[in-house]
Amino acid sequence: MKEIIPVSSINATVIVPGSKSLTQRALIAAALADGSSKLVGPLTSEDTRYTSQALEQMGIGVERGEDTWTVHGKGGQVTAPEREIFLGNNGTATRFLTSVAALGHGSFRIDGEERMRERPIGPLMEALKGWGVDIRSVAGTDCPPLLLASHGLSGGATVLPEGKSSQYLSSLLLVAPYALAPATLTVRGEVLSKPYVAMTLSVMADFGVYVDCNNEFTSFSIPQGKYRAMEYEIEGDASNASYFWAAAAITGGRVTVANVPVPSLQGDANLVPLLARMGCDVSRDGGGITLQGRDRLEGITVDMGDMPDVVPTLAVVAAFAHGKTVITNIAHLRIKECDRLTAVLTELAKMGAKVEEGPDFMVIHGSGGEGMQGAEIETYKDHRMAMSFAVAGLRVPGVFIRDEGCVGKSFPDFWQRFEWLR
Repeated sequence: MKEIIPVSSINATVIVPGSKSLTQRALIAAALADGSSKLVGPLTSEDTRYTSQALEQMGIGVERGEDTWTVHGKGGQVTAPEREIFLGNNGTATRFLTSVAALGHGSFRIDGEERMRERPIGPLMEALKGWGVDIRSVAGTDCPPLLLASHGLSGGATVLPEGKSSQYLSSLLLVAPYALAPATLTVRGEVLSKPYVAMTLSVMADFGVYVDCNNEFTSFSIPQGKYRAMEYEIEGDASNASYFWAAAAITGGRVTVANVPVPSLQGDANLVPLLARMGCDVSRDGGGITLQGRDRLEGITVDMGDMPDVVPTLAVVAAFAHGKTVITNIAHLRIKECDRLTAVLTELAKMGAKVEEGPDFMVIHGSGGEGMQGAEIETYKDHRMAMSFAVAGLRVPGVFIRDEGCVGKSFPDFWQRFEWLR
């Protein structure tokens, strides 16, 4: 258990690890490229280790250096592994690598931890079946473990029956250039987390494949082709930067995150304008973003369908604002590493915050931090719960984070860098 010690003031410059989302997308593109690619500044974490090791099981060479990874792509050739591909609770990798496995020839079994066996993948399976993929959920739950009898993608037209998880859509897009015929993809319903889809399209374009799509991200035409091997630089992780900006916001301090650029490929960088709406000052500082907190924060109402990973961060800040903060369009938080919607509000209430929960929204009645109390925070094995509530402990004494090692999923040295705020 990790005790968080409050601080009296913050004036810090921090560097965050490379973006987890960009690292995982670049790993897939480089693995499918024809030749060797260098990924500069990738995130080294539990999740990216699962992804890279699974690619190695599929016959892709990955050399993991300290600051640069070299990926030896095989032009879309994927080898059936000798054993099951185990991906822990890495939802992104499970969705992405399911589609990569569909490119191969032979039997692929994909599984994960108990929580991953509760996280749905049915819509992705249905879309892959439209491209001729033989895939099933072993337990019949539309969740892992999955079994594929792969013989490549047929291409042509398929339909993704829902857009609630952008990971389904990104997974399909990343492999579509290697179908046996030009591929088209239609998405039914609203596409959530659109910035992640835009990120996927940007990575594909950087590696040499350009996709035609409409503005709503519901209709795509993907040409046949191969990614080109290249050197790809990965920007700092905006989701992980959020905890440092939030720390400045609730303490009235100043924090510069030096390696998240403006503009950023990452939608989670849009947390910064939300903190500005609450009363913080924001400025560009070299290649990074500086946030200056103020004595008084105000609650806001915001649709966060496009940036679910920073909802816990904003919710914690909201407890230290004045007035009501309403966060809407977040039902998809329930299928993350834990049910983050319920988990965040449960732990805020434990600290004395007044909260309300709806099926797809949360309300935090901010008190400026008055009446907040220390508590042992349950993390639910969720890295973002641990890091978000660490921020609360900078203002409130007596905050203890259980299972603090869960940050290894995305930010292994978080606690060391968090100390930079002192």
